[in-house]
Amino acid sequence: MSTLLAALLAGAVVGLALGALGGGGSVLAVPALTYLLGFTPAAAGTASLIIVTATSATALFAHARDGQVRWRTGALFAAAGLVPAALGGAAAGRLPEAVLTGAFAVVAVVVAVRMLRAPETAESVRKGPFSVAGTGAGLGAVTGVLGVGGGFLAVPALVRTLGLRMRPAVGTSLLVITVNSLAALMTRTGTAGGLDWAVVAPFAGAAVLGAWDGKRLSGKVRGGTLQRIFAYALLAVGALMLADVVV
Repeated sequence: MSTLLAALLAGAVVGLALGALGGGGSVLAVPALTYLLGFTPAAAGTASLIIVTATSATALFAHARDGQVRWRTGALFAAAGLVPAALGGAAAGRLPEAVLTGAFAVVAVVVAVRMLRAPETAESVRKGPFSVAGTGAGLGAVTGVLGVGGGFLAVPALVRTLGLRMRPAVGTSLLVITVNSLAALMTRTGTAGGLDWAVVAPFAGAAVLGAWDGKRLSGKVRGGTLQRIFAYALLAVGALMLADVVV
């Protein structure tokens, strides 16, 4: 398989995940860039942020048109994560590659297990603004350090901590992803110059197009089904990456 074809296929899958699930794009993009396209973990994190920022902004527009974005909740989440995302992005370049990969794998597995145990809906759960801000700050830190948009953490947080149903959580998470990714990316500008743009550009283009298909898919599949698909995808990717670090 040629590098260009691999980038296009991986980008389409990432976009589909972001459009349908409101997350999972970066958790798929980082391993694809690392294992399939030969990027280092640090470069993969930077490239992933570029790809996910463009894709999540596109998907956000599509979900907002359908009224599936809770703007006040998403804005509070995003604002709380701005500084932690920037600090985490600055720290990421100083961490060993094995640490970044291992941390990424552990986070993915833990979130997947929690989502599989969570109820499909949690409308009765309501937390105060300090709880929302604390969760948002944690998401921002993870975004900065691991080079992920944070949607695979934001969606379960919005469902379980704030009681949103799955589809509004998907749409709202895209706002959080876009803001956090931009904040983290600003601290990684020094590594952006060394990226292979012949790979990153088609990857991002395919992801943006895939996001529109993902949005249409989200309207046809039950929220609980999306949640399980999301969780199993995270579990598989996390387990593979963790095995790579251990072995």
